[in-house]
Amino acid sequence: MSTIIMSQCWMLQGLSVTQKAVLISLADQASDDGVCWPAVGTVARRCCMSERAVRSAMDHLEQVGLVSRERRFNSSSVYKVTPAAYKPNEGLPPGKRKVGTGTPPAPGALGAPGAGDAPGAGGAGNAGGESGAGGAAPAAGLGLHGAPDPLHGAPPNHQLTIIEPSEEPPVAPPVAPPVAARTKAELKADQEAELQAACKVTWAAYRMAYATRYGVPPVRNEKVSSQMKDFVRRIGRGEAAAVAAWYVQSINEAWVVKACHDVGSLLSRAEAYRTQWATGRTVTATEATQLDRSQSNSTAADQAIAILRKKEPADA
Repeated sequence: MSTIIMSQCWMLQGLSVTQKAVLISLADQASDDGVCWPAVGTVARRCCMSERAVRSAMDHLEQVGLVSRERRFNSSSVYKVTPAAYKPNEGLPPGKRKVGTGTPPAPGALGAPGAGDAPGAGGAGNAGGESGAGGAAPAAGLGLHGAPDPLHGAPPNHQLTIIEPSEEPPVAPPVAPPVAARTKAELKADQEAELQAACKVTWAAYRMAYATRYGVPPVRNEKVSSQMKDFVRRIGRGEAAAVAAWYVQSINEAWVVKACHDVGSLLSRAEAYRTQWATGRTVTATEATQLDRSQSNSTAADQAIAILRKKEPADA
């Protein structure tokens, strides 16, 4: 695992939950140069998703410059995670995959080849009395005097009779009935699935940072899971994982260290920790006390100046 690559990936924005999970999985297995070669099935099992979803996420990561891969025969592809090359504006919207363009049909597909040296089709009906013996029959798809026939390759009509179309008129495809609007229950189920996926990513970030600092994984039970879910709701799915990892790595307040960076302490000051993470500044209890005293002294000085200014006209 490369701590450098991992820390750079946590800070990236503009990715879906699925894409971020796949990126973090690759970074977790990468060397300091960003190189790894896990199988797609391995990444799918680690991220609790299908192999198809993993491939779709890798396509997007490769398109925005976060991952480059070298495909190998009968072996896992070699991936290189490159957070510095991230170009968020060059990717397709989440969930879109590339669609190949079709090749137009080759010209001359209509009509059949000439009939060879068969006798002419005119026979006794030819007004000009031309002999058909040994003459080449006109190619199917050509009308009188070699002119193109618009009737999809029908044979020429030397008697000038009306030729009925050989095909039935096109029938418009049936119109599919409108898709019913999604019910509230379905929308709620989708939102809950996205929230659960974000909780998994956030817990993985918190667990990794916790194990690095304390050497043991954190305890997870029903209470901890509920607290982590509330934390993701309050901070947002896009930033919760980065804030949770930063909390364990950077917060050294005595009461937090004494509680071993539990999730309850993280939840109790979720918004404050998010602001400190975003600004890159950690405020300790001592600094907070000093700021409070400075503010009090400044307020007292302003009040004294105001009193002196009121006395000046009276003294004059």
